[in-house]
Amino acid sequence: MMTSSDITLEAVGSISQVPQAEWDACATGRAVAGQTLADDLADLDTLSSVTSSTSEAPYNPFVSHAFLSAVETSNSACARTGWGPRHLLAKQDGKIAGIVPCYLKSHSQGEYVFDRGWADAYERAGGDYYPKLQASVPFTPATGPRLLIRDGFDVARVSEALAGGLVGLCEATQASSVHVTFAREDEWRFLAERGFLQRTDQQFHFHNPGYETFDDFLATLNSRHRKAIKRERRDALAAGITIEALSGPDITEEAWDAFFDFYMETGSRKWGRPYLTREFYTLIGETMAEDVALIMAKRDGKFIAGAINFIGSDTLFGRHWGAIEHHPFLHFEVCYYQAIDFAIRCKLKTVEAGAQGEHKIARGYLPQTTYSAHYIADRGFRAAVADYLKRERSYVAEAGRELAELGPFRKGDPAA
Repeated sequence: MMTSSDITLEAVGSISQVPQAEWDACATGRAVAGQTLADDLADLDTLSSVTSSTSEAPYNPFVSHAFLSAVETSNSACARTGWGPRHLLAKQDGKIAGIVPCYLKSHSQGEYVFDRGWADAYERAGGDYYPKLQASVPFTPATGPRLLIRDGFDVARVSEALAGGLVGLCEATQASSVHVTFAREDEWRFLAERGFLQRTDQQFHFHNPGYETFDDFLATLNSRHRKAIKRERRDALAAGITIEALSGPDITEEAWDAFFDFYMETGSRKWGRPYLTREFYTLIGETMAEDVALIMAKRDGKFIAGAINFIGSDTLFGRHWGAIEHHPFLHFEVCYYQAIDFAIRCKLKTVEAGAQGEHKIARGYLPQTTYSAHYIADRGFRAAVADYLKRERSYVAEAGRELAELGPFRKGDPAA
């Protein structure tokens, strides 16, 4: 156990060791807010009598106890699969004041921020890149808080303790590095000031400025893209296919069985070995079905394709897609257009459509920078990675500017 002032730090080997109420009080009670954190850090020496404000952080389903418990309990993320939980807890006055979801990794799979080149280079130089620490949500390339701070505690002090605790945990586990991936930008900047290297990447997100209907969205597009989307949506359903959007108690075990078949079929082709077990989906259905939008395509009374989305307070997070029948444009309809439609109907501000895919631009998803922070224990290797990341950040920024110009929106439209 390590200490920082009156805050104690420890790592636990399972989320089951943390009561759900305690975990969720951190996960949903308060995330690091950039301006508030900056203000607090400016007065760090006088923080002993200062507590965080009561502003509520947006709900992110992936850092909830229910989601991470489902991942671990289903043996999707466990030591056997190379994801050994090492959740970092900061405690003060007998309560958990902050948490970092963290895993001790023996490989670089299921992360979506690719460092295999780093691993190869370090091992060619005679080092051991694994184990490493991954502060993230397993198999989930979605932006969200990584330093989970409980409301009522000093944001800056607990954040400082957690950042230092990650370095200490790296040393204690003899890991080569710590990787905080898909973090919020304010966390990325905060960790950079504490010796973590900054990395950026690109995703494609749909932003909803307040559309009332899908047709309102279409009206902001130039003629060519508007006609193309209408044609794709029409052709996707041409074979007598219907779409069902399931949530809450409407998601039956029959639907989960069908979706898992889709996931396994597509995952086996793309990744070789799908990450999530069938039990994961049952657990999700039991504990957080209200946070799920399962978009299912049906033909002749049988489910043939589907996509799973998770619902945050202001964001719809698209995750997996799969199909056992392949029809033109069905992937676009189920994954992208149905997600936009759902977000508009539910007044959600953003759709995160997952990793990669420049083809999303023509369908209303614009480039969005994502952020990760990396602590490298070996000083020489850290310097080499830092030099690489400086060049990579410039490339990502320039690529983002160029891709944004390819957007489908009419010139001068606020969404462009």
